[in-house]
Amino acid sequence: MQSLDDLKNKLERIDGRGYKAYKDIEGLYQCEEYILLIDHVQGDPFASPSRIRIRLSHEYACFPENTYNTVIRDIAFRDFLTRRFVEALQKICKGSRGLGNSGIISIDCPGQEILERTSFIIEEQYIEARFVLGLPASARKIDGKQAVAMFFDELPKIIAVAFYFKNIDRVKLYEHIETAEDASFLRDQLDKLGLVAFIADGSILPRSSGVDPSPLRKGNIVPFVAPDSLRMKVNLPNRGMVAGMGISKGITLIVGGGYHGKSTLLSAIAFGIYNHIPGDGRELVVINSSAVKIRSEDGRRIEKTCISPFISNLPFGQDTEAFSTDNASGSTSQSANIIETMEMGCQVLLVDEDTSATNFMIRDHRMQNLVSKDKEPIIPFIDKVQLLYQDHSISTIIVVGGSGDYFDVADCVICMVEYQPYDYTKEALSITEKFKAKRKKEGGGNFGITVRRIPLANSFDAGKGKKKVKISTNGLRSISFGYHNIDLSAIEQLVDISQTRAIGDAIYYARRFMDRTLTLKEVVDLVMSNIRKNGLDILSPWPVGNYAVFRGIELSCAINRLRTLLVQQKK
Repeated sequence: MQSLDDLKNKLERIDGRGYKAYKDIEGLYQCEEYILLIDHVQGDPFASPSRIRIRLSHEYACFPENTYNTVIRDIAFRDFLTRRFVEALQKICKGSRGLGNSGIISIDCPGQEILERTSFIIEEQYIEARFVLGLPASARKIDGKQAVAMFFDELPKIIAVAFYFKNIDRVKLYEHIETAEDASFLRDQLDKLGLVAFIADGSILPRSSGVDPSPLRKGNIVPFVAPDSLRMKVNLPNRGMVAGMGISKGITLIVGGGYHGKSTLLSAIAFGIYNHIPGDGRELVVINSSAVKIRSEDGRRIEKTCISPFISNLPFGQDTEAFSTDNASGSTSQSANIIETMEMGCQVLLVDEDTSATNFMIRDHRMQNLVSKDKEPIIPFIDKVQLLYQDHSISTIIVVGGSGDYFDVADCVICMVEYQPYDYTKEALSITEKFKAKRKKEGGGNFGITVRRIPLANSFDAGKGKKKVKISTNGLRSISFGYHNIDLSAIEQLVDISQTRAIGDAIYYARRFMDRTLTLKEVVDLVMSNIRKNGLDILSPWPVGNYAVFRGIELSCAINRLRTLLVQQKK
């Protein structure tokens, strides 16, 4: 292994030469307390920055084992170190210096959620950070002096801040870890308590804006307080006894006037699949980890999905038990979205009428009288939601502001008034008794058939031009897979582009399990099992520092939206 002096000598030797001479510095370098790994050197100052790793032995880092001795603590610990690295960069790194990416140092930057990432890895012998560094250039020539400053001045300072227990705020570290641990414990307790979700008293649900997920800090900030009838207490391992609102299994409506917090509550619940950082306001807002927010999605492709529980008797005899289209309507897309999440084992549906197809949600008695059932192929959700719970134990939380007919199918009605929840279940029941529904039920006595599907590997071509595999992200909700774009705009529970990046590569990785016998769920389960066992690194031929963990449901959603997807139904 080479020494840091060797790296310095190389940088001084190639100073002023053409940029490609930087390739000489690839390799491993032993420093006094850490190892520097230069895995890949960019070929041009405008290319993606060079990939770098730092390894520091536990002997020097000295973090207590109780900071990473469980899965949850390990994830939270690595997340904390990544945030420390980002803070150090902001204070120490001088930023761009020269052409293109010259002079930048960057690591995967976390948001409000505590996600498992590849930016920091904990191995038995060492801690490893993965980041990128833009090797400096001036007029497309190597700027060796700036490179020496980055490797020998800035990096050691960053390492000192982020890698050593003695330099870490211990109170903040353990608060970070214990916050994640409490949320995970609470989420794991939901099923035993007969709940699908829990919102702790004192939670701050509103966000700063539609593009800023940090908590609202100005204006009328209303801490959440559970109504007495729905209040529960749970004893957490670190925080102790906490009180809040439990949402039970079954069908729950969230009602109320416009701008009173209905969608805000649903959104907070939807993101309760994640653990959140201290100070986020949603630290103890949790939901069953399989919960999926469903919406209509005009124009999406559907491939041999059995939507007959919701849609049948289409004109011209179109098959709804193996329904395919390249341009789905709002109602057919919402039907398929529900069936596809059921296929993956979803236990909780989250629905907001604002983003739903009206004719999918309800058909009132007047429309039933005008258009007879034999002329209407859609069975509205209101007539299936109870059967979903009866036949498949799938609970539903629905935001409703315009249709009181949903009171007939609700187990619980929560009314939001000025961002505070009130239990209006009794009032809603009284209204249903006073004003009897005039519409006829159309759902039948059971939910209907569901069919498993087998994905075909030959429909997953990631090649583009001369490249056998070309996969990239175009923002949080778009993946370029070969020549095709996968639109994830309706997959609302993704929070980080690093998840999207990992999903893109996981789609290609999943091909190895597609043997014409395994269903989509079985394929996705194998992918997720391998990730849990071996880490996200299995998705790439080289160490990657900007992956974040995703759910199998999101992976299946992406696969279902690949416009070349072909499947066979399993008989």
